[in-house]
Amino acid sequence: MKEIVVKFAAALILLLFNAEARSETVDVKYRGLVDLKTFECRDINRSSFIQRVCYDKPQSYMVISLKGTYYHYCELPPATFDAFMGAPSMGQFYNQNIKGTGQDGPYDCRTHRVPNYPAG
Repeated sequence: MKEIVVKFAAALILLLFNAEARSETVDVKYRGLVDLKTFECRDINRSSFIQRVCYDKPQSYMVISLKGTYYHYCELPPATFDAFMGAPSMGQFYNQNIKGTGQDGPYDCRTHRVPNYPAG
């Protein structure tokens, strides 16, 4: 029995070493596919509107899932991200401080630098 367990453990270790590391890619509206390997992502369960938030701090770039659709925001400072994550109402904070008006917004990627990410 002990020999079977050792062989199983060895096979499992080999499988893990040979497994290809893959990162998650999401389809962002108005942009296309974005590889999230450099992002810190958090699932949100305290909002009926916001489901997931992913942030790449060095690039000040946020990808957010709103009712299942991913959107992106450019040049969003870390302090704004931290305030958003700590807000009593994330939806209210998003609507008042992040969301655009249709023509432009404080972090609208049409008027702010969009970071490049290599294909994942």
